[in-house]
Amino acid sequence: MILAAVDDVLFSSKIRGAAKHAGVEICFARTPGTVLDEIRQRRPSLVILDLDAARLQPVGVLERLRAEPADTRPRTLGFVSHVHAEAIEAARAAGADLVLARSAFVAALPEIVAGAR
Repeated sequence: MILAAVDDVLFSSKIRGAAKHAGVEICFARTPGTVLDEIRQRRPSLVILDLDAARLQPVGVLERLRAEPADTRPRTLGFVSHVHAEAIEAARAAGADLVLARSAFVAALPEIVAGAR
């Protein structure tokens, strides 16, 4: 199961479509608190975070996840515009397992979703 913290309709649609095609369950969270609640309740294998979605406070979510016990933490993947170098570094410092530029994320999305089974 994948949890996506994304507020961009285009990316939500792309992620939903890739998950459906791969037969992988997906849910979306639209607030920072909901992201953490869903992680604790659903135990996703992967959390996808839109690092450009300031309203979702993705770096803060990553920092709070890092405080969770290691055996209960899901893998995390952040995607961001390639020009936002500070967001990339902040996400990595906060503990993101992988950070990709938006274009690389879209290109790899089928493999990312399939690997989250």
